[in-house]
Amino acid sequence: MLLHLLLLAIPSHAAPRSSLGNIDFPDPSPAYDPHSQAWYAFATQGNGHHVQAARAPSALGPWSFLSQTDLLPDLGPWVNAADPRVWAPDVQYLNASNSFVLYYSALARASPRGRELHCVGAATSRSITGPYRPFDSPLICPLSEGGAIDAAGFYDQSDGSRWVLYKVDGNALAPGGPCGNAGPGPGKPTPIRLQRVDEADGVTLIGRPVTVLDRDPRVDGPLVEAPSLVREEGLGGNRRFVLFYSSRCFNTVEYGVNYAVSEDIQGPYVRMSQLLGGRGPRGTLGLEAPGGATAVPGGGGLLFHADCPAGRCMHETRYVVEGGRIRIA
Repeated sequence: MLLHLLLLAIPSHAAPRSSLGNIDFPDPSPAYDPHSQAWYAFATQGNGHHVQAARAPSALGPWSFLSQTDLLPDLGPWVNAADPRVWAPDVQYLNASNSFVLYYSALARASPRGRELHCVGAATSRSITGPYRPFDSPLICPLSEGGAIDAAGFYDQSDGSRWVLYKVDGNALAPGGPCGNAGPGPGKPTPIRLQRVDEADGVTLIGRPVTVLDRDPRVDGPLVEAPSLVREEGLGGNRRFVLFYSSRCFNTVEYGVNYAVSEDIQGPYVRMSQLLGGRGPRGTLGLEAPGGATAVPGGGGLLFHADCPAGRCMHETRYVVEGGRIRIA
């Protein structure tokens, strides 16, 4: 309820101006800090930091870039030290221990010869701004399928369960093109999977992961990626879970954000429609290649990136549920 009230205090507007100005801040992910009662956003490596951060008084801004903050100075011994880039970080608050867990992706030292494959790692801290201490081994690492990337945590307040979504990076094994899977042959699967973890520590795996969505080449092109999960009411029937995800390729104008819904957190998920996308200035919100969206905890808002002169800049928008569907407010 508190998260919804915070969102309702934000004026509803849709402006193409970047939240942080012309700063490269890809794959933004929001988190609320109960200690400072502020919101933070975290992003893929850039501007001299393994993990970038921004701070705001409310869920959808206004945001201030934390230029002196690197949350993850040490990536862990499982990471390829020759290429220490970090992708799509996500921070979750662990109420049981009053601490935080950071999920992140990086190139794995154990990648097969001739391949550069990612795995999902985890690190913990008492402070939302770190420094985070990484675990020695990756959390999720299906190298035989292409590795894993784009981890996103989800805490279900209705039953206290905790989950991690991620993309199996099958296109890293595929024949070619801007994001793989574009060469001859049927291409590789890039399933989005859901793994339950211990609700107290956020890192102890419970059971086996389940696939909640995979690419349909006719509508998704080479891949689906960047999953984010939220509960929403008013979607018709008993559907309560919304899976936001990106499809096509991030470095093309066809990139966009879609959503699917399910009555059960483990699926099956039913594709609905594209939420953010379109080509060039006539696309959604006048932005080009919007993607990498993460739902604000509690619902009602999204952080995402879109092409800008600096690379991929952060934006935010509200959404509403009407007539059993979601639309940008």
